[in-house]
Amino acid sequence: MRKHNEKVIPDIYNPNVGSEVETINGQNYLVANDAMYTFYKRTKGEFSPFFLALRDDKKVLGCKCQECGLVRVPPFLTHCPDCNFAPTELVEVDQVGVMNSTPPITYFASSLFADMAPYGRGRVILKGADTALSVNLYTTTGILVPGIIKKGTEVKIVFRVERIGEVSDIFCVPTAELTPEQVAKKGLLESEIDWEHPQEPDISRASSEENAVFNKALAEMKSVINEMNGNTRARKDIASWKRDILVKSRGGQFGIFINDGNITLEDKGPDSPDFVIVS
Repeated sequence: MRKHNEKVIPDIYNPNVGSEVETINGQNYLVANDAMYTFYKRTKGEFSPFFLALRDDKKVLGCKCQECGLVRVPPFLTHCPDCNFAPTELVEVDQVGVMNSTPPITYFASSLFADMAPYGRGRVILKGADTALSVNLYTTTGILVPGIIKKGTEVKIVFRVERIGEVSDIFCVPTAELTPEQVAKKGLLESEIDWEHPQEPDISRASSEENAVFNKALAEMKSVINEMNGNTRARKDIASWKRDILVKSRGGQFGIFINDGNITLEDKGPDSPDFVIVS
């Protein structure tokens, strides 16, 4: 959820005035914080009705050609190029649809999208629409992983509580994770969904071959973590982090512990993990 009076550039990305010394190959270099300001305003133009409907009415609009009846979402055309530029009219479409492709998943986003990650990004064809709308995708089962949402998955539009008139005011979740009442409701808010109690998927018993694969992967992960602990840059990236992660798989389980620049992998998982990864 967005915070009240949130700034265009969040305070977390606004560095303090000052400088520091970085040592590279035995040579000291002075590095100072600075800034370049490029604030600006932009209009939504003829897209304004679409974004105002998201913000104020919790509706999704498309444009319908008055000649052929084709409905495009979002309503990016005022005249239909297939019908000698016949005028279009705004129409409301349903808030349930199907994915027209399997979405890629972003786990490590740039600073502009860091607060949204991890998320999927794909296109959904809503009922009543003939074109696909680009949306972010999430799951109520925890962190989004491949296989949860794919081509043909039915999804539901969900609205942010705090909306400012951007496409990020909405996102989608699989309808299979919602109640029939939530699926049927227009303008379903994110606050009306239980995000705090994800259902952990069942894990079947592993075969001897899968146990061997697990042990090999575990040894390789330990090797990678040892390399990370010997890398100053990698340790700096997780400085001030404190995470206890439990990883479960068919071959076994283990713990990953991050503590202020140090990362370790142990055969025994944490008793009270911050995150649980099921693979």
